[in-house]
Amino acid sequence: MERCGWVTNDPIYIKYHDKEWGVPVHDDKKLFEFIILEGAQAGLSWLTILKRRPGYKNAFSNFDVEKVARFTPQKIEKLLLDPGIIRNRLKVNAAVTNARAFIKIQEEFGSFDRYGLHFVDGKQKTNRFKTQDQVPATTRESDAFSKDLKQRGFKFVGSTIIYAHMQAVGMVNDHLVSCFRHKEVMQ
Repeated sequence: MERCGWVTNDPIYIKYHDKEWGVPVHDDKKLFEFIILEGAQAGLSWLTILKRRPGYKNAFSNFDVEKVARFTPQKIEKLLLDPGIIRNRLKVNAAVTNARAFIKIQEEFGSFDRYGLHFVDGKQKTNRFKTQDQVPATTRESDAFSKDLKQRGFKFVGSTIIYAHMQAVGMVNDHLVSCFRHKEVMQ
């Protein structure tokens, strides 16, 4: 069974690739989870974040955007002592800031999903890359999505982070054509 070239032999990575990466997500709670996790990943490996995912789920109230938006400075200080997450003050503060901005988008567009999909014309964009080096780090769409999120007050949402988010939640299908998942996640 052939997989994308970025997948290591780590069982956590394999499971993530085989079951989750690139599968279209339309649930706002799951989209919020990925916004938090992708922001935490900045400068680190995705595997580092995947290994801490249970810690993030616990620390960030099961990714309940309403609860995270109400985190106080005291709660943030407690989170900075939690070994289950990346204890970076800027990233933890960004998660709370992003929760508040996420809610505003939901109020304006009806859902974060509806808002995000307009950056890909309302449907998954399927790429047909043959090698890993053909997969871009950013695209015109991720540039626009990132810029708009920043204008709405989001932090840790540069174009590279947002393109990784778009890949993770299936807004784009970047499984290599040789990967067994390419056709499985195609919409």
